[in-house]
Amino acid sequence: MKIAQGWLSASTQLLSPNTDPRPDEADISLLVVHNISLPPEQFGGPYIGQLFGNCLDPDQHPYFAEIAHLKVSSHLLIDRSGSIMQFVPFQQRAWHAGVSEFEGRSNCNDFSIGIEMEGADNIAYTDRQYNVLAEVTQVVLQAYPLITTDRIVGHSEIAPGRKTDPGPAFDWPRYKNALI
Repeated sequence: MKIAQGWLSASTQLLSPNTDPRPDEADISLLVVHNISLPPEQFGGPYIGQLFGNCLDPDQHPYFAEIAHLKVSSHLLIDRSGSIMQFVPFQQRAWHAGVSEFEGRSNCNDFSIGIEMEGADNIAYTDRQYNVLAEVTQVVLQAYPLITTDRIVGHSEIAPGRKTDPGPAFDWPRYKNALI
């Protein structure tokens, strides 16, 4: 696995329109772990890609009517089987963090990489997801040396009170120990 021209070699690419240039490409210094499932707490299907591609049909599920208008994206998605989909090249800004702050800096999208885990706050993630996330993280750490293990956070840490992901089901010690 490697990164070339902002793309992870092990990923399936599905470019999201929800991206724009970073203020400073040299300032990629934070990794944010998220979770997502569409519909909530249901896995599989094309819906996450459709959301990030602005083509989620609001008539497919009542919840989709609430979110279909959102313009959001992430750099990567790791699904339950460990497959990786990339929506935004790393040198571009993905729209994953929203209103956020880390160590006194706001607008975390400007300087972060966002990785979505297909999951939900209170549903255990799969062994394969942890293995792939650790492998991807090692590649990201090599390519972006300003990201260190203490600059890997959950969405809940940069948007407290607004976001809860990746949730209590995410095993931070397991993930961080796999990076040593």
